[in-house]
Amino acid sequence: MAVTLERSSWPDSAADQGELSSRAAAEAYVGGVCFKLGPPALIGAELEWLTADPLGARPAVETLALALGPHAPTSIAPASAAAALPGGSRVTIEPGGQIELSSAPFADPAVLTQSLRADAARLRDLLAAHGIGMRAAAADPDRPAQRVLRLPRYAAMERRFAGVGPFGTLMMCNTAATQVSVDAGADPEQVRARWTALYALAPALIAAFACSPRLHGAPPGDWASQRMRTWLRLDPSRTRPPVADWADPITAYAHWALDVPLLCVRCTDHDADWSPPPGATFADWLCGALDDEVGRRPTRADLDYHLTTLFPPVRASGHLEVRYLDTQPDDSWTTPIHLFDALLSTPAVVAEATALAAPVAGEWLLAARCGLTDPALRTVATDLLELGREHARSAAAAQELAAAARRCRRGLPPGAASRHNGNGAG
Repeated sequence: MAVTLERSSWPDSAADQGELSSRAAAEAYVGGVCFKLGPPALIGAELEWLTADPLGARPAVETLALALGPHAPTSIAPASAAAALPGGSRVTIEPGGQIELSSAPFADPAVLTQSLRADAARLRDLLAAHGIGMRAAAADPDRPAQRVLRLPRYAAMERRFAGVGPFGTLMMCNTAATQVSVDAGADPEQVRARWTALYALAPALIAAFACSPRLHGAPPGDWASQRMRTWLRLDPSRTRPPVADWADPITAYAHWALDVPLLCVRCTDHDADWSPPPGATFADWLCGALDDEVGRRPTRADLDYHLTTLFPPVRASGHLEVRYLDTQPDDSWTTPIHLFDALLSTPAVVAEATALAAPVAGEWLLAARCGLTDPALRTVATDLLELGREHARSAAAAQELAAAARRCRRGLPPGAASRHNGNGAG
C-alpha cells in the first residue's frame, strides 16, 4: 500500500523555502526529481505485513515504538533515529498498523532478497519480543478497518476517501502489498519503454500474484484481489493516470501531478485542519487561487509532499515503484523481484515482454476480479513468467520463476501449489 507520508522537515525550515516561480518551473522540477536518468543497475523492494497483538487486535503505536526501538519511524516516535536494520532496510508503519520494510537498492536481486530476508527475520524477532505478530496477507479477512496512526494527514486522507464508501479506509488500514522498485532508464527513450512495459504488464501480473479473495468489510463480490479492488475504487485522478496517451512519461507525469487534487496541505500547527478546498489542485495553489484558504504559496517541499500523495500503479520517485502486486504469502515475495529483474534486463526483453502483455494490457478490472480464472490472463501471465525464466539472473531464480509459471498454467494463486503438492515457489 505504502501511503505513509513522512518528512523530517516542515515549512519553517530553510530547505522548504525554495520558490516555485511558475507552473513550467514546477513541472521541470517534478520531471527532474521523479525520473533520475542513468543506466539501469539497481533494484529494491518494499514488503508489508499485517500486525496483531496476542488477542488478534491491532497493536498500539506505543507498543510498536517500544518494540522497534531505534528503528521506529518518526511517525510513531518523533525523537527516533529511524535507524536502518542491519541489511539496510528501513521500517515504516501504515495507517492501520501494517508494518513495512523498505530495502536499500542493490545491483544483484540475490543480494537484495538475502538482505530483505535477514531484515524481515530481525523485524519479526523485535516485534515478537513484545507480543506482536506479523502476517503475510494482502487483505485483512477478519478485522474491521481501524486507523491507529492519529496524524492529521491521515485524518485528511480518510475524509478525502470517504466519498468512495468503505474502500478508502479499507485500502489504508486493511491491505498490504509487495512492491518492486527499478531504475527509470538511461535516457527518455528507455524511460518510455520501461514505463510502458510496467503498465502493460500490470493486468497479467496482478492476476499472476493475486491472493486476497477475502477482505473484511468489503461489499459482496468474488474477487481474486480484493486489495486491488480497493485501489480501483479510489480517486481515479490520483490513482489512474492516463498513461496510454503518454508518449513522453517524464513531461506527462509532471503535468499530471500538478493537476491532481490536493490531498493534504501541510501545516506547522499539527492540530490544524490539513484538508484543502475540495477539488483544488497543486496548480491552483501555485497560481494563487488558494491564497485566502491556505495563506501562503507552495514551496518545493510542499511539492515534494504532494508527490507522495499520488498513488498510481507505477509511481515515479526518482526510480519507478511497481505498486500493483498483492503481498505474497510466506517468503514468496522473492518471485516478483526476480521476475521484474529478468523482464527489464535488456531493451530487447522489455520489448518482448511488452508485446506478450499487449493482448490483456487494459484488463485491470478483469485481472483484479477474475485473476487466473480468465484464460487470456492466465496464458499471458504464464508466458511472462516463462520469459522471465529464460532471462533470470541465476539458476535459482530461473527455477523459482519456472515453478511460478507452472502454478499459473494450472490457474493456482500464490501459495496454492505448495499446499497442493509440496512443490513450487511463489
